[in-house]
Amino acid sequence: MPTPRLLIIGLDCMEPSLVFEQWQDDLPNLSRLMAQGSYGRLESSTPAITVPAWSCMMSGRDPGELGIYGFRNRRSRAYGAMSISDGRAVKVPRLWDILGEAGWRVAALSVPGTSPPYPINGQLVSCFLTPNKDVPFTHPPELAEQIHAWMPDFLLDVPEFRSEDKARTLQNIYALCDQRFTLAEKLLHQDALDFLMLVDMGVDRIHHSFWKPMDPRHPQYEPGAAFANAIHDYYVYIDKRVGELLAQCDDETAVLVVSDHGARPLMGGICINEWFIREGYLVLKETPTEPTPLDQVEVDWSRTKAWGAGGYYGRVFLNVQGREPQGIIPLAEYETTRTEIAEKLAKIPAPDGNPLPNRIMKPQEIYQKVRGIAPDLIAYFDELAWRSLGTVGTGKIHSTENDTGPDDANHAPFGLMIFHDPLKPRQGQVLEGAQLYDILPTLLYRYGIDAPSGLRGKVLPV
Repeated sequence: MPTPRLLIIGLDCMEPSLVFEQWQDDLPNLSRLMAQGSYGRLESSTPAITVPAWSCMMSGRDPGELGIYGFRNRRSRAYGAMSISDGRAVKVPRLWDILGEAGWRVAALSVPGTSPPYPINGQLVSCFLTPNKDVPFTHPPELAEQIHAWMPDFLLDVPEFRSEDKARTLQNIYALCDQRFTLAEKLLHQDALDFLMLVDMGVDRIHHSFWKPMDPRHPQYEPGAAFANAIHDYYVYIDKRVGELLAQCDDETAVLVVSDHGARPLMGGICINEWFIREGYLVLKETPTEPTPLDQVEVDWSRTKAWGAGGYYGRVFLNVQGREPQGIIPLAEYETTRTEIAEKLAKIPAPDGNPLPNRIMKPQEIYQKVRGIAPDLIAYFDELAWRSLGTVGTGKIHSTENDTGPDDANHAPFGLMIFHDPLKPRQGQVLEGAQLYDILPTLLYRYGIDAPSGLRGKVLPV
């Protein structure tokens, strides 16, 4: 048996157009995998964000079935009761669980959705949602001691990556990348692993921090600015680390390089709650004079029909009688009100008045099941070129600034996949119509393992 049989290199947010088109000639290892295998754009989950996308990919379930609609989810129907969804929200087996059950020795390193760590048939290092290194972050627990011995300054994420201290941010992005790839190499040497998966969050962090100086499409682009090559150079570095990791594997190891979503320049923000105020759906008892999070403002719930949450995409919640504590929309009017708001949101234009291609979705129409407390509507403003801002107090619908700190990029609905199986060379086959949900059924089929019932994806011809 090759060691490992299967290697997955997850690169959070890696953008297909940069790998497949713009910089392909500068990425020899990824290009070789493409030339010998299959590759293509990979449609992400909706929403196209880290949490829930990796859990969707590894479980073959959509956010509705997982009941995870973003980093933060409503805990209850109380107003403002949002909390971060960590790994405990995932109630279904993921790829490493299924392989472990089939007798494979597995390792999962920093895959989003694995904090807190839990027992698997091998080793697990939890993800960037781990609060700090004082809490358990490995399975088995003693693995943490070994990691500390190898890497005393082990990072769980890039600290405060939404910062103006760009040099420090860049240094930490490279440190995080080196630690993940080095840890993978050490564990491959130490254990006869059948499966190893790592996820590097550095790609996502570098996009959010350094997209503006790279991309002439960015509204605040300045030619010749500092750090103009930061993202390109990091892609080249990642490619080198991929090559070094592959050199530690057998000639028969199958390799999947995958991202959970892509990236694009952030054109600005749509102040969703300002729009609700203007349209009469949201009523405040007092209007703040500076940008303020909605949960720090007194809302007149007796006159409010809807409110929104900020983030890479917009989430809309309706104030329904008998459902929310002070709901005012009668259940009989729920669907017409929801449709009316969706149609109006879809027409929010660009600042110059030109239409934007906004997509407003009802969870019941895009998910197989809807569990937990879902938003009533999910809003993609210009396919995520504009993010949703939840703060109130500006009096404006459009903003050029992000309300959670400096941010150059937003997510894009397509990530990428490159799959090379030395036993089945595909000679540069381009995959069309691949979705993130297809990864699990495809890999289980490849290794002759029965897939759980009710998966959303299909088996890809790789």
